[in-house]
Amino acid sequence: MKTGSNKFIFEKEKEWEPAGEGVVRQIMGYDGQLMLVKVKFIKGAQGTPHSHYHTQTTYVASGKFQFTVDGETSFVETGDGIYIAPDAEHSCICLEAGILIDCFSPMRADFIGK
Repeated sequence: MKTGSNKFIFEKEKEWEPAGEGVVRQIMGYDGQLMLVKVKFIKGAQGTPHSHYHTQTTYVASGKFQFTVDGETSFVETGDGIYIAPDAEHSCICLEAGILIDCFSPMRADFIGK
């Protein structure tokens, strides 16, 4: 059986899933090798420190964030990107409400069915 999402995923038809206090997400497409996730933060919400074996890239679609990746901290805002190597501990604090677009390889099986 092939793992994968529908070909078209429409925001208005997709429920936002809880992803932490002040954080919700929508899974916007995936197969076994790749996953795209939209993550919405309210001001002050935090992505708690964590790591995973997936390679991750994040695009700041809107807002301002303080990111810490593998011990290095930087401020990012709309239009910026972040690369997170496998197993690197990372976290963020939302300084201005916004949306992050996360891409994972391979896909995050732990996000499916939640």
